[in-house]
Amino acid sequence: MNPIKLALVAGLTLVAAAPAAVAGAGTHGPTDHRSRDSALVKTFGAVDRGTQWRLVDKMRLDFPTFHTEGIAFAGDRIFLSAVEILEPTVTYPTPVDGYDRSPGKGVGHVFVMDRQGRLEKDIVLGEGDAYHPGGIEFDGKDVWVPVAEYRPNSRSIVYRVDAESLRVRKQFEVDDHFGGIVLDKSTGHLVGNTWGSRRFAEWDRRGRQLSTWANTSFFVDYQDCQYVPAGKMLCGGVANLPQTPSAGGPAATYELGGLALIDLRSHRVLREVPLQQWSTAGHVVTRNPVKVTADGASLTMRVAPDNGEEGNGTEILTYRATIQKK
Repeated sequence: MNPIKLALVAGLTLVAAAPAAVAGAGTHGPTDHRSRDSALVKTFGAVDRGTQWRLVDKMRLDFPTFHTEGIAFAGDRIFLSAVEILEPTVTYPTPVDGYDRSPGKGVGHVFVMDRQGRLEKDIVLGEGDAYHPGGIEFDGKDVWVPVAEYRPNSRSIVYRVDAESLRVRKQFEVDDHFGGIVLDKSTGHLVGNTWGSRRFAEWDRRGRQLSTWANTSFFVDYQDCQYVPAGKMLCGGVANLPQTPSAGGPAATYELGGLALIDLRSHRVLREVPLQQWSTAGHVVTRNPVKVTADGASLTMRVAPDNGEEGNGTEILTYRATIQKK
């Protein structure tokens, strides 16, 4: 099957950003703020280091996927963001114009698939040096996608893609590299995390910054997040840590994976747990795309940690865990 290319970088005119959400109106207004915590919040509150995650499904994607970034499930479709590297970035000996590396060159993709992993469309997103899509989120209508330069302290473009029509809107631009985004349904605001998830920012839908705060946790860098009622987000991530001298020292890092539940009001990390399951190519499974759902005492986690050229190619792995609430 030949995918249809939607090449925004080739000059497609983008629809103007929609007006900001009206207070108290629509599904994204602040009327959700009294909602009780979801089953996912309650069940994840009992996850710990001893939780047993079982691999229950493995779906291989049979098209080029490059370096995967974020995943979202919208009805009968799957959205997968990825970056295709054409020219790697190069670290400068000393900073140049405030940057620690060259911009490199690449192409940002959002792959649209059916639930069997068959490619329906390849949406190309980005402009100029901004070609790196990050973690993505489905809000019930749109898939939100940040596309940044592939270097810290740079710039980002926030897009939204209608999950049915696949129409793309360029929502706003923002200074700094933002590698993930969620829509807080309790406020209608967007929340993004910077390079290494060292800082968070909150915007209205027009891109007006409302607040910013530092991440007080240094456990893992968040790669892909999701909104969780009420007023929380769940993030998956990875940290590359040095090995012992006998295992190769700092040059031979290992991947530490983890999940974190964060309160969007207090900005506190409510629960943070390591997760060391491994992909076909040997990556920790929370390395990039991660989404979690709950059904009673059962959690389902879907991940896509491997690049297209690694191992068996990109596989969407499904894990389940039965949680004993304490």
